[in-house]
Amino acid sequence: QVQLVESGGGLVQAGGSLRLSCAASGSIFSINVMGWYRQAPGKQRELVATMARGGSTAYADSVKGRFTISRDNTKNTVYLQMNSLKPEDTAVYYCNARGIYSGTFDYTGEYWGQGTQVTVSS
Repeated sequence: QVQLVESGGGLVQAGGSLRLSCAASGSIFSINVMGWYRQAPGKQRELVATMARGGSTAYADSVKGRFTISRDNTKNTVYLQMNSLKPEDTAVYYCNARGIYSGTFDYTGEYWGQGTQVTVSS
């Protein structure tokens, strides 16, 4: 089984920064794509940023130039550096991983963390 555990959320003033971390554990040899999604109250979950094992990235237009995703493949960990935070960034942030290989078999589907709250005050 695979588990994703996020950390680093909290309360910050507009213009501030936060860094989220997400560590995957279990019988894991490699993870193809790791990323971050968020869900604000009353809204659907949306993509924030993803990063493939080879390094290619994708960002939501709303966070480009402010957020940076990175990962440490040796630790099966993904990070999200969030700068110039805005009140509209307030949401629960979820870590996601898919394309996980154990070394002997491929895990089916995708995995989610429990979520970490990010609140940006104006």
